[in-house]
Amino acid sequence: MRQLFLFSLLMMFFIAGISQDIPVYTTFEKFEKEVLTIENDKVYVVNFWATWCGPCVKELPYFEDLKEEYNGTEVETILVSIDWETNLTRKLIPFLEKNEIKKKVILFDDPKANNWIDKVDPSWSGAIPITLVMSKDAKHFYEKEYHSTSEIEDDIIKFIDN
Repeated sequence: MRQLFLFSLLMMFFIAGISQDIPVYTTFEKFEKEVLTIENDKVYVVNFWATWCGPCVKELPYFEDLKEEYNGTEVETILVSIDWETNLTRKLIPFLEKNEIKKKVILFDDPKANNWIDKVDPSWSGAIPITLVMSKDAKHFYEKEYHSTSEIEDDIIKFIDN
């Protein structure tokens, strides 16, 4: 019994440590300022997804396989989970571990979606998955499910070549 208690205690500390690596944003204003505002020369691939969204989960491995560099331009992938903050340690972290997701993950849980969806992109219907490819000079919005890594790369290359 004592060993079980110690094991449980260690697991709580382990999970708490992981959750600190996943930034949590509960307001769009902070999320926009820290994630969607770009002041460097990188290209960002920002994918909005959730653990409860089948098409989102299906395409995650393709984002995981993306190279970090295209045509001499540094590319960073950010996976924006719109799961609920209450599910961070119970669902999101175990999901990421089970699926070996290593790309940067952010949890965005602002329940006022009707107030911020148009600010991400006016053409966004509100459905997920969606992907933004952005730099400090431009942004392309893709409201679609990807079926391969090369499909995503085609959108990145088009963005870089413009």
